[in-house]
Amino acid sequence: MNRRDLLKASLAASAAAVIPPAHAAAPAHAARFSPASVREVARALAAKPYVAPSDALPDALKTLTYDEYRSIRFLPAHALWRGEKRGFEVEFFHRGFFYKPKVEIYEIADGDARVIPYRRADFSFGDGVGQWPEADLGFAGFRLHAPINRPDYYDELCVFLGASYFRAVAKGEVYGLSARGLAIDTGDSKGEEFPFFKAFWLERPAVGATSVVVHALLDSKSAAGSYRFTIRPGETTIFDVEMTLFPRVDIPHSGLAPLTSMFFFGPNERKDVEDFRPQVHDSDGLTMLNGRGVALWRPLCNPKTLQISAFADGNPRRFGLVQRDKDFPDYQDLESHFERRPSLVVEPIGDWGEGSVVLFEIPTKQEIHDNIVAFWRPKQTPVAKSEKSLTYRLHWGPDKARTDKFARFTRTGLSAKTNDVKLFVLELAGERLKSVNAAAIKGVVSADKGKIDHVVTQPNPETGGWRLSFEVDVKDQKAVELRATLKEGDAPVSEIWIYRWTP
Repeated sequence: MNRRDLLKASLAASAAAVIPPAHAAAPAHAARFSPASVREVARALAAKPYVAPSDALPDALKTLTYDEYRSIRFLPAHALWRGEKRGFEVEFFHRGFFYKPKVEIYEIADGDARVIPYRRADFSFGDGVGQWPEADLGFAGFRLHAPINRPDYYDELCVFLGASYFRAVAKGEVYGLSARGLAIDTGDSKGEEFPFFKAFWLERPAVGATSVVVHALLDSKSAAGSYRFTIRPGETTIFDVEMTLFPRVDIPHSGLAPLTSMFFFGPNERKDVEDFRPQVHDSDGLTMLNGRGVALWRPLCNPKTLQISAFADGNPRRFGLVQRDKDFPDYQDLESHFERRPSLVVEPIGDWGEGSVVLFEIPTKQEIHDNIVAFWRPKQTPVAKSEKSLTYRLHWGPDKARTDKFARFTRTGLSAKTNDVKLFVLELAGERLKSVNAAAIKGVVSADKGKIDHVVTQPNPETGGWRLSFEVDVKDQKAVELRATLKEGDAPVSEIWIYRWTP
């Protein structure tokens, strides 16, 4: 059974889930679409054996090099909703290179879903790309454009391309970290499973709209799922996500609302790196506000060996991978502009129950590799033949100081005083620090191993914040878990800094 047959068969499961077959010759063919359509297709899909997506391509597209694939460009004049003043336009990605699986894309208008046909004439091709007969190739993915920086120009806003990956920007930013629909078996020795968005439905926005809705159908060996994204660009770009997961099998190592980023080196971590730049990363830390209202900050590392951390929680309020250093001198990179990379924070809607925020830090020797993964892992394993729904909000944009009562750690510096003794220098900033009694401020530092010494807290007149420094003896230790916070008397005035030192 191929992908098209599978979709057709699934339609019989529900009269509400009427999705048209995908073929280039049928742009006028339409079928009714309801808010439950994709969910019903996903439910029916999960009840059947998994069928891998088609990656069949003409010979000319099977072995494209990176440069040849990059030479294939969608023509902006052919964009969906071009010139209609709907607030959004859509461009499509050609299949080839790493992006071979076929993705079906539909437009929803007036309650009907119509397939968006592939047309070779919508693309320009470089000289190295060969010829092939006109065929229904489908697409590899798509990108949304919207006037986020100025009203007369449609900037690239977000991209859905590859497996279940997607990424977005806010005003004034460039692409950095990514989100995913679902993570399965991340870090597992048997290999990770990458679920795939096999079809999308784009709701045609009204003229002058400030938001757009995208539906997605996810599939993999272990599960199928439906997703509804309501996307609102701006100073912070917001994705409201409604997902329902239909496991084919038990998934003990699932990751919900997964985020993927890159950390190469920073002031806390630049061993064996010769580079003119002070820092290189898309994100510099994991932020969390747990269900008890405790704010946590975990600076990221590029470790020598795989590091996995789990932060148990109940009904988390938010978590995310953020870029707190936002000034050009922090990076000195005229091409990558890491200071313009967005932060991405997950805000759960409703109660998520018990589980853990899980962080993977994977060793890398090159900045081209995403080596950081974070997600929510529910304590109760998603089991076969069940349904699990989650609603959450993704905030893409600057890591703005929130209305929390806690000051934030803005920098983690690390140096070696001796082979065994490490010096940590932590910087803090925030409105809360402007009203403290300086005489009552103290740093509280603890470690599960080793010895803490020379804890010093002092105002930093250069930043208007405070500095907390301490030494830790790590002799003969393979890992040391550290915690630090700033208190005014017995009352905490900062988030809790947590860190895992490894050799």
